[in-house]
Amino acid sequence: MFDTVAAALDWLGVIVFAVSGALVASRKQMDIVGFAMLGTVTGIGGGTLRDILLDTGPVFWVTEPAYLIVCVIVSGLVFLTAHLPQSRYRVLLWFDALGLALFAVTGAERALLAETGPVVAVAMGVITATFGGIIRDVLGHESPVVLSREVYVTAALIGAVVFVGLTGLGLSRESALAAGLAAGLLVRGTALWRGWSLPRYRPRPGRGPDGP
Repeated sequence: MFDTVAAALDWLGVIVFAVSGALVASRKQMDIVGFAMLGTVTGIGGGTLRDILLDTGPVFWVTEPAYLIVCVIVSGLVFLTAHLPQSRYRVLLWFDALGLALFAVTGAERALLAETGPVVAVAMGVITATFGGIIRDVLGHESPVVLSREVYVTAALIGAVVFVGLTGLGLSRESALAAGLAAGLLVRGTALWRGWSLPRYRPRPGRGPDGP
């Protein structure tokens, strides 16, 4: 059962991130090829880096090219419908939040299946959740969402930690997966809604040779 749930969530994450990449293409008024490119690299980017770092064999979309086909189809659908939402940027942020939470737990789960330790599994969850969005924003000339004021990477970290921690405590993987997904989405969603951010560095007067 868990393999089916995990695979379904992984597919959902790819689709959601493909939508977010295509929405950036719509904001930049790209052609259909640009939509397909941004949607695809966003959908598969984080998982590609994860699989390369884990060195478990060919990356997931090489063995299952259907991922590429679905990303292109989803991008095409966004090309036809992106004009409908009143605020594409707001829609983009919420699709990105969902993709972030999904990939944080599925990325960590893939690492655990590769028999890594919990620290590496958490790191892989964060990488899977954030790297596709980084590529999307760089190629789309957007301000990287990982550098936004609202909590972002931290939300992925919390989702991955909750999943890995509960799995280590013996909770069923289905329950741990659901809890990690909910935690990551709750933190990121609340940050978007309330404008939460971590404390930022503030310049302070330096100390002179004789003290302050």
